[in-house]
Amino acid sequence: QVQLADSGGGLVQAGGPLRLFCTVAIPTAAIGTFSTLAVAWFRQAPGKDREFVVAKTWSGTTLYSGSVKGRFTISRDNARNTVSLQMNTLRSDDTAVYYCAAGQYRGTMYDTPSAYIYWGQGTQVTVSS
Repeated sequence: QVQLADSGGGLVQAGGPLRLFCTVAIPTAAIGTFSTLAVAWFRQAPGKDREFVVAKTWSGTTLYSGSVKGRFTISRDNARNTVSLQMNTLRSDDTAVYYCAAGQYRGTMYDTPSAYIYWGQGTQVTVSS
C-alpha cells in the first residue's frame, strides 16, 4: 500500500514563502514505481470544496491552477520518492489544509480529486495579512 505523508505547513505572513513536502512510501514489492505515478497538491479551506492546486504527470507535464501559477512550483525527486511545493508571495486566500495526492492516472483530468487514489493526511497553511 502506497502511503503519503505531507508536512511543512505553518503560519506565514502575507507575501512570504513556505515549502511543503510529501514523502511517498512505496511497498518493497513495488519499488521503482514512484516515477510512474502522477502527483498533485490540492487544498481545502473551511467550508469549501477541495481545490486543485498543481499536478505533475508521470511524463513530467506540469499543470497549475490559475490562482497559483507564477507563485507556486511543484517538484518531484524520483530517487527519493518525494514531492515538494514551493509557495511564494502567499496571500490570505491561500490559507487552507494542503493535501498531497498520487495515483496511476493516465487521463486528462488531473485537476480532479478522483484522479488520485493515494492521499496524505493534510498540512495546515495559514497566511496572516
